[in-house]
Amino acid sequence: MISVEQIKELREVTGISISECKKALEEAGGNMEKAKAVLKEWGREVAAKKQERQVGEGLVVSYVHGNGKIGSLAAVRCETDFVARSEDFKNLCHELALQITSLEAETVEELLSQQYIRDPGKTVRNLVEEAIAKLGENIAVEKFARFRI
Repeated sequence: MISVEQIKELREVTGISISECKKALEEAGGNMEKAKAVLKEWGREVAAKKQERQVGEGLVVSYVHGNGKIGSLAAVRCETDFVARSEDFKNLCHELALQITSLEAETVEELLSQQYIRDPGKTVRNLVEEAIAKLGENIAVEKFARFRI
């Protein structure tokens, strides 16, 4: 039997809906790590399905490193203005701009295939896929620029 505490804990860690956390825990037989892996796989599947949907909203974000000598701009798209205004989407955009400032990339594909600087166990693509699963919308990095003095 899956406890409410287990569901809450998984929800806090992943940000995924309570019902999805419960399903993942049930599929994993109550094992928290297996449930996280199940949710990650489901997230990839959701992201793949949503990639065909149009992204008409979004944000342009900037990040300038503390010394003021390096920074970036990124245009990140989502489907609705509601998601574009959400804290989760804003945080994703900030993380992407930080990634762009930290490591050089020539193309969006190159950026997405980089190791995520805050968690080398995942790629930037994984970070975006997790956001797609959590927010329920397609998200795309449209373009970016990195500046250095």
